[in-house]
Amino acid sequence: MSSDNNPSSSTVKSYLDQAVGTAQSAIGSITGNNENKEQGETAKKQGKNEHDASHTVTKVGPFTADPNTGAAVKADPGRSSGSWNQTVGAAKESIGNLIGNESLRQEGVRQNAEGKSQEAMGQVQDFGDGITKRVQGALGSVGAAITGDRESEAKWRDIHDEGKTRQRGAETDIQKRQQQPQQSSPKIGDEKD
Repeated sequence: MSSDNNPSSSTVKSYLDQAVGTAQSAIGSITGNNENKEQGETAKKQGKNEHDASHTVTKVGPFTADPNTGAAVKADPGRSSGSWNQTVGAAKESIGNLIGNESLRQEGVRQNAEGKSQEAMGQVQDFGDGITKRVQGALGSVGAAITGDRESEAKWRDIHDEGKTRQRGAETDIQKRQQQPQQSSPKIGDEKD
């Protein structure tokens, strides 16, 4: 969890801060205590900022890094090969359309679809692995904290942070994919006037 001695951001803490802020603001409104209301609004904003920070990752090629924790991971290889197959497939499809080669165009359509499937499977793999490592890390960290084993606690926190980074990287790519308009190439002879 986030505190003055741990700069790591926490999604759970952000939700808690927002809920406490909402309650404090509501109580301030009901009682007419403007100071209490303003403190509640400040707590809600702080929770929103914490939430945004807990979802921040930096992506460079197949690598994802969390600037809050320093964790960095490499994406599942299926994601990169899927992206490559989409690019090559789209090129074949375009060239097939350009030169009137239906066989090449169909091969491009097939390779592009295969690439989308590969990339999606890689994203699902990274997302699932990320969640698994987050849970393992959180539970391991709690267990180590209970026993007072600080070294083990740090190890489990690193596993959690790696999982979070892997999950957030997959989420980022999935959200980008959902925001892209669906494109379909016209077939040979399908020209619009």
